[in-house]
Parts: sequence; structure tokens; C-alpha cells
Amino acid sequence: MKYIGAHVSAAGGVENAPLNAHQIGATAFGVFTKNQRQWEAKPLTRESIRAFRENCEKYGYLPHQVLPHDSYLINLGNPDPTALEKSRKAFLDEMQRCEQLGLDRLNFHPGSHLNQVSEEKCLVLIAESINLALDKTRGVIAVIENTAGQGSNVGHTFEQLRQIIDQVEDKSRVGVCIDTCHAYSAGYDIKSREGFERVFAEFDRLVGFSFLKGMHLNDTKKALGTRVDRHDSLGEGLLGLEPFSFIMNDPRFDGIPLILETPDESRWPAEIRLLKEMVR
Repeated sequence: MKYIGAHVSAAGGVENAPLNAHQIGATAFGVFTKNQRQWEAKPLTRESIRAFRENCEKYGYLPHQVLPHDSYLINLGNPDPTALEKSRKAFLDEMQRCEQLGLDRLNFHPGSHLNQVSEEKCLVLIAESINLALDKTRGVIAVIENTAGQGSNVGHTFEQLRQIIDQVEDKSRVGVCIDTCHAYSAGYDIKSREGFERVFAEFDRLVGFSFLKGMHLNDTKKALGTRVDRHDSLGEGLLGLEPFSFIMNDPRFDGIPLILETPDESRWPAEIRLLKEMVR
């Protein structure tokens, strides 16, 4: 079963996200449980938590069909101790919000070394940050998103994702999300059938499909290996439509949220229909 959706708005309260997802014909959705560009947020109210759970039940969204995303401000590999502690506190809050909402995973960008420490040290800090959050929560999987490798971001290679996973103590509560735009920009050529099969054979060997807990389906404005993160609408960018057809007809990508983060929200209903129609 393929679960397809988009990263929808939670304006007016997180409980509105399931409604917004239903309105665009989604069978999955991504969401921010708080303002993604602010460090602090008011706690979720009992009423909001209850309404979110009720709306998910009403429209048939189970936890494994929802891929919440944490704040863009968080850097779990920050080499500055004060800034790192601030990020760890914010990440724990995000994990706890998922726990309150009955969600079983939280997607996040791993972090950046800011050209102040080695990539290896940054990966160690990220794994430590995950372990600290897992120790204080229950039932929520920390889902590491691959990056395009822009700037000093880590997590743009399957080897780096594996290095983080290897240092997480509870392997049952760590996973990955593969963003198609990020993968291509990082140098993984998934555009052709041959390239797609080669890349995901490498992914399975280095990371393993058992750790795949979600995907972001985005076309890209930037060329292979440029390490620049610029999403495009499906079929409008350099990837074209074929890689998305490969995903939609491959059972290895069943049972996880497949989430659009394409730039034109007005096209999401059509893009969801397009993906559904690709299934042969």
C-alpha cells in the first residue's frame, strides 16, 4: 500500500492538518507541530491533542501515515555547547509533542558542523543528541533526513546516515527519510532505471530498507551533484517523472508516508492524483 500526501499547513492548530490533508486527497501527510522558525512554542493544549487524534481517526490517518517535521532552527551537530544544548532542548520538545499526539516518528535534518569541527565529530554529536532524546521519550522514532550537502550540512551520503545509526543505542527507534531532490543534488543519480536500481541497492547495503520510515517526493531545480537544495514540482525539474513512477511501483516503498514538499501548493491535489495513477 502506498500512502501519498504533502506537507500541509497546521495554521490555527495542529488539529487542522488532517483536515487539510483530506481536502487534497492525501492518504498521508507531513506537518510541523509548532512554528518551524521559532525556538519556543506554547505547549499543546488537551483540546488540540484530542481534536488532532479525533480528526486523524475520522479521516483514516494512522501514525505510520504521518511524517511530522521538526524546526529548521535545530542543529543537533552544533559544535558550540550552548547552541547545541538549545537545539537538544528544542528537539526533545518536538519528540514529546509527537508523543502527545500519538505519532510514531519525527523527521529532522541531522545537522551542520559549521566548519568548526570535523564531519566525524559532528556525526558523533548528532547521535548523542538522538540518544538523549530517546532516553526521555517513548514510542517515537527519530527519522534522519538525507540532505543535499549544502554548506556544512552532514547526512548527504548513505555512509554518514549509517554512521549516525551505528551510534544510536536503540536501533528500533531510529530511521531515515530519503528526499529525492536531496539525493540527486548530493550525487545519487536516480533519474534512470539503471541509476535508480544502483542507488537503492547501495542504500540497502549501507543503511537497509528496514530503516526507511518515509520519503519526500520532490523534483529538483539543480543538477546532479551540485549539493544545492532547490525543490521543483513533479515533472518540472531535472529528475522528470520516471523516478517517481519507479517508486510508486516498487514494493520496497510500501507502508511509509510519501510526502510532497514541492513548491506550488495549488498543484498538490493534481500531483497526488498523478502519483496514484502511476501505479500499474
